[in-house]
Amino acid sequence: MKSHYIIPIFVPHKGCPHDCVFCNQKHITGQVDKVDSAFVENEIDKYLTTINSKDSFVEVSFFGGSFTGLSIDEQTELLKPAKKALDDNKVDAIRLSTRPDYINEVILANLKNYGVSIIELGVQSMDEDVLRLSNRGHSIDVVYKASQLIKYNGFTLGLQMMVGLPGDDEAKDIKTVEEFIKIKPDMVRIYPALVIKDTLMERMYKSGTFAPYTLDNAIDICSRLYLKFEYAGIKVIRIGLQPTENIAFGKDLIAGPFHPSFREHVESKILNDMILVLKREYNLNEFTIGVNPRTISKLFADKKKYFNNAIKTIGNNKIKVIQNNNIPIDSIQVMDSNNCVTLSIIQYAKLIEKKNK
Repeated sequence: MKSHYIIPIFVPHKGCPHDCVFCNQKHITGQVDKVDSAFVENEIDKYLTTINSKDSFVEVSFFGGSFTGLSIDEQTELLKPAKKALDDNKVDAIRLSTRPDYINEVILANLKNYGVSIIELGVQSMDEDVLRLSNRGHSIDVVYKASQLIKYNGFTLGLQMMVGLPGDDEAKDIKTVEEFIKIKPDMVRIYPALVIKDTLMERMYKSGTFAPYTLDNAIDICSRLYLKFEYAGIKVIRIGLQPTENIAFGKDLIAGPFHPSFREHVESKILNDMILVLKREYNLNEFTIGVNPRTISKLFADKKKYFNNAIKTIGNNKIKVIQNNNIPIDSIQVMDSNNCVTLSIIQYAKLIEKKNK
């Protein structure tokens, strides 16, 4: 299996006239440099010196959330060096993220001409009130239209959602997931809303008009959303904001459910919930838990927080955990004198959906 590498090019806030309550791209990306064709070329060359491209899949990825809000000429200037690297077989794909209201046929034709194959839309929510309170500047109808255009023109589609925005709650987060599933993207990202320095949301937080999700609450909600996407067969490529030098408490992060290993916490909660389900389903008492060695760090995440909670709920602290390479990754196996049962995350997702219907 080839290693997957990203060459990140951040285009902070360029082209975007909106002041979304959560957004300060300079603080989020940590970048203030001028981004032009020479910068893109230098970044690609710099990263390629550290990558064994022969055994890797390499993407040039334009981040920042509003790439197609730039003029066509500015987009083209930034894409030219990436396209050259693609044509020279130095990279394998070009990806970008943008807003749903900055997509049309002319823009897509230009992106295709310059080798872009993956487009991610920063949707954040499919609830009109949440979009309005977040100053997004568009309705959910725009999301459907942009997604349809992207898929119709042959691009790989990614959708990004943000949980815990002003006016949000778990029911609205689930609604967003359900609407995403109807759109059928190729991939999704889930970001808990964080209060970043010098944003409108910081003012709302300090004035007491907004409270972010707690870390435990966000992990609980994101675990439910993750399972819904798993059930639908939609790949979740990230959960939680990528840590940077500035995204840390005491720096540009003011408040909110941030953890550098947020996804691992979500998966740990799911895996340990699976143990409880298997225990109840098979009326287990004295039993052994088996996992793949590549899953053990998830099972024991955060100093065994979720594992210890599960053991406390079961009421048996003599339960043993063994590692076995024959157990599938991201699965839990339970064994006693009468049973040996294996449950994967996707099987668990199907079980949850069946019970909810």
